[in-house]
Amino acid sequence: MNIESQFNLIAEEYDVNRRKFIPCFDDYYQNTTAFIASNIQKPERIIDLGSGTGLLAYYWYQHFPDSEYLLVDIAEDMLHVARKRFQGIQNVSCQSANYSKELPEMPFDMVISALSIHHLENYEKEMLFSRIFNALPAGGLFVNYDQFCAGTPELNLWYDRYWETHLSHSDLTDQDIVLWKERRKLDRECSVEQEIHMLENSGFKLVKCVYSYQKFSVIIAIK
Repeated sequence: MNIESQFNLIAEEYDVNRRKFIPCFDDYYQNTTAFIASNIQKPERIIDLGSGTGLLAYYWYQHFPDSEYLLVDIAEDMLHVARKRFQGIQNVSCQSANYSKELPEMPFDMVISALSIHHLENYEKEMLFSRIFNALPAGGLFVNYDQFCAGTPELNLWYDRYWETHLSHSDLTDQDIVLWKERRKLDRECSVEQEIHMLENSGFKLVKCVYSYQKFSVIIAIK
């Protein structure tokens, strides 16, 4: 299956299982978002790339309910869940599109993304980061919550084994695990260090990993 089909398949169960799949869920989504939000001015328009069901946008909305949000994803079934999440909220909209090919044309001053960009090949990541940099205004912010490999193959095996052990002791079903293993075949992880280098090469003046827990890290990049 391609990425669109894989994520359409699990759209309705996605949020319920997300906490089970991520050992550091609260720190990753809630606490790190609160940390970043407390140190920036209110963005006028936030673009969420690979937004899925709108989970990350939900946490940002708690801090900036008056900002305008555009949720972009290739999987229409995932966006259907996002539309239900933000039903009746006029400043949140959704767009079905492949952000790896082109970004929305509307102006924006902040880009967020969670557990999506690691599906791209490294050359695609580099092109995306350059497009984001060129589209942001001076001082604009990009925040990537993503899944990364370790700096060495040996340590990456440690990370993978721990993750698999964590999932085996959760209450996920056998089918959940099977689908997760299928989705893992789509992963094209880079290391945190590699991504920081890519972002710096794209022109961002300040790039920093502000949270890391084994495979899960959050990187900020300021133009």
